[in-house]
Amino acid sequence: MALNIEERQHFLAEPHIAAIAIDSGSPERAPLVVPIWYQYTPGGDIWILTGADSRKDKLIKAAGRFTLLVERITPTVRYVSVEGPVTDRTAGTHDQVVEMASRYLPAEKVDGYVAMATRDHGEEVVYRMRPQRWVSSDLGAF
Repeated sequence: MALNIEERQHFLAEPHIAAIAIDSGSPERAPLVVPIWYQYTPGGDIWILTGADSRKDKLIKAAGRFTLLVERITPTVRYVSVEGPVTDRTAGTHDQVVEMASRYLPAEKVDGYVAMATRDHGEEVVYRMRPQRWVSSDLGAF
């Protein structure tokens, strides 16, 4: 059963790991699909962090859009897929790394993760995407 707008926005706002799909730009390659952390507030844009000049960064710049898929299997099988255009690309900030890490990690792990990310990930960029097309369902408890 498809989710209504409030249900899908609420589900997307929960801290699920997403799969991001980006056009590879090549007829010899399938789209790039990898796991990613994201941030979303109902009614707003989605934002992600990725390495500046990474493959994701280059493909998103070229495609100008991407898709995120989030899912769960309990208490019911539920998913939301959302696709849309990139609305902004800016340099990532320390505060954004902290915000994202705090969304996904226990509080006692955030500082260690942020220190590692600052040391090892290099320059990061933030992409904002405006949700344009949604596909969602809750298959119920089986």
